[in-house]
Amino acid sequence: MGNEKTNTYFYINIYKYWEMSKILLTGASGFIGRNLYRLLLSKKFDVIPTSSREINKSGWVLFNLNNVQSNLTEYFESVDVVIHTAARVHVMQDLSIDPLLEFRKANTLGTINIARQAAIAGVKRFIYISSIKVNGEVASVDAPFTETDEPSPNEPYSISKYEAECGLFSIASETGMEVVIIRPPLVYGPDVKANFLNMMKWLNKGIPLPLGSIHNKRSLVALDNLVDLILTCIDHPAAANQVFLVSDGEDLSTTELLNRVAISLGEKPRLLPINQQLLELSLSLIGKKSLAQRLCGSLQVDISKAKKLLNWTPPVSVDEGLRKTARHFLESQSK
Repeated sequence: MGNEKTNTYFYINIYKYWEMSKILLTGASGFIGRNLYRLLLSKKFDVIPTSSREINKSGWVLFNLNNVQSNLTEYFESVDVVIHTAARVHVMQDLSIDPLLEFRKANTLGTINIARQAAIAGVKRFIYISSIKVNGEVASVDAPFTETDEPSPNEPYSISKYEAECGLFSIASETGMEVVIIRPPLVYGPDVKANFLNMMKWLNKGIPLPLGSIHNKRSLVALDNLVDLILTCIDHPAAANQVFLVSDGEDLSTTELLNRVAISLGEKPRLLPINQQLLELSLSLIGKKSLAQRLCGSLQVDISKAKKLLNWTPPVSVDEGLRKTARHFLESQSK
């Protein structure tokens, strides 16, 4: 009976909120942001999209996260929720003289700047898309990261994200504005870039890869699953002032991932069963220790908190997410 009352309240509350909610979305032209923007519009939310580049469409707001003097105050009027996806993203070879300074300028100071403006304007909730790198780079097999782990950011990007989280919780305690932190691992989906895109290109060309005997475990999150959790956090009462980890709920080894992506592409995987320890040693000897860690290391996350507290489960399976990603990739290659 108690659960029925809770569920009834939850559904009534969500319905009411979806009728009234006004959202300011930063990074609305980015990989996560543009997909979230489309979903929010489909759910009839009133959305103010912002972007760091000029968008020749009515209603879009130009916003430079790197400029800590940026002022969005005029756009916060009657806004209920800010969803902050804009960020200076992690890059493999950062050529900045002081990478930490640059990441802090955008991800820490830029985030705190708009959060303070939002709190002053009376925004009720601030949802921040952080990173699993705040927890650390590597987790032991079958010892997944949790929200209660001691944060262990160890490079400029993750440090800047963690400092932003700390700043947001300080603002929450000072002002009463609710904060929700979501830390995703690697996000994949249609139009994904960087290493995941390169992986699809290699597999699609049938290039043999020495990755047929990797026995790690890594959590991923399909874009559809991430935006679904963000949607859930917009007004769920239990999400207030919480940190959530997110994934597809199924962890894969590098070898399993490559096999499944190849199948999604309609290709036969050509993976050479090179001994994992030998591969790691070889990569380390040629100065590619970080690459060895990404290919062979484990990084699992425990999403039981989101499941229990928010009654949330990933709506899309790994295979569904990979098929959708591969289909978009193949269509883009044929143009």
